[in-house]
Amino acid sequence: MGTSRNVERRTILKAAGATAATLGLAATTGCGGDSGSGNGTVTIRYAWWGAEERTKRINQSIALFEKKYPKIKVQGDFQDYVAFWEKFQTQAAGGNPPDVFQNAVGFLRKYDKRGILLDLKSQVDAGHLRLDDFREGVTKVGEVDGKQLGVPVGSNTMALVIDKKAFQKAGVTATPGWTWDDYFKALKTIYDKTKVPGDTGYFSIMYLYDLYLRQNGKAFFTKDGLGFDKADLTEWWQDGYNRTKAGVVTDPKTVAQDRPKSSLSAGHAASEFTWDNFTVRYTAEGDSEYGLAPIPTMDGKNTGQYLASLMLSASARTAHPKEVAQFIDFMVHDPEVGRIMGYDRGILASTEQYAAFKPTDAVAKEIAQYEADTAKAGVLGTITPHPSGADTIEAAFLRIAGDMSLGKTKVSDAVKQFFDESEAAFQA
Repeated sequence: MGTSRNVERRTILKAAGATAATLGLAATTGCGGDSGSGNGTVTIRYAWWGAEERTKRINQSIALFEKKYPKIKVQGDFQDYVAFWEKFQTQAAGGNPPDVFQNAVGFLRKYDKRGILLDLKSQVDAGHLRLDDFREGVTKVGEVDGKQLGVPVGSNTMALVIDKKAFQKAGVTATPGWTWDDYFKALKTIYDKTKVPGDTGYFSIMYLYDLYLRQNGKAFFTKDGLGFDKADLTEWWQDGYNRTKAGVVTDPKTVAQDRPKSSLSAGHAASEFTWDNFTVRYTAEGDSEYGLAPIPTMDGKNTGQYLASLMLSASARTAHPKEVAQFIDFMVHDPEVGRIMGYDRGILASTEQYAAFKPTDAVAKEIAQYEADTAKAGVLGTITPHPSGADTIEAAFLRIAGDMSLGKTKVSDAVKQFFDESEAAFQA
């Protein structure tokens, strides 16, 4: 969910460019889903983004569903993140989006505003979809203005991924309750002792800035707009620019050269803020040992964290709302699906799947323990509301911060540009 340092999120810009006028056509044209065959079998279309491993697991899960529901066939459609949203926007503009699709919180109000998302409460009331037996607080992520627009398949929260060997070499320990001052001192110590920058570019991550704002009694978004002012962002970005120039943060040119790898796994940084379940990425890419560390705080306790989620949403145009609801119910509750999917899309959301999957590798165990410890600490709050246009604004935040860090634009000009683009996104 949200901005991460993974390849998908780095290239979100292309997926955020469709205009409201084009997307508005979805409210007046077309109809999703197949009409079904003469023998009573219907076909629903299911679309998602992710890596090939996710597709392999999802296809296994679909096969189980079709075995249990032989009269429902599922036509899968897999794309990478950017291609997914490009295709989805085209389909939505034509009034024929997939019957069911992977979704995230930043897109809920945007597509609800355009009449594209099905309120799943009708299917809950009809008994085709269960919203009980979920881990505490998870289903709230899919609620918008009293409507259930998505059902979570997994949850995650922001974390700090560290190169354990780099931290150990520098004699730095990340402990619960450490402050931002402690964190920045740690970055400098790491750089001074190892000549490796301490962080890959914290200042460009919208969801991290949201946590920082929440620690200070604000938030990135309100229901209708931004929850901070130009002075707030100027301070945040100026700080990031200064630390980049001092060598404490990885040179953005190096970050660009390292792609599609993260600069953390490439050995050009000692830490990176991202969603906790993305830890598996660094282990696959890098040669060091990686782990999860606490989010820095202002007061030693309040991290500003909340549970985010990937979720399944349905098209308001589907011709088969019952079958779509049955499919979603199966995909989020069936224990065998939980064992197949594991933590690919975050810590499993339903209690049945969470109990069914027993992680065996060290990385998955650490991810599960991190979320358990975070929940136990009592710091988790409610997710910040995301107004329509949030996905475009997230993309702008990442892009403009990158230009600023490269020296392409002054901090003051970058801040003005961000607020101008945000205003336009809200009005689209």
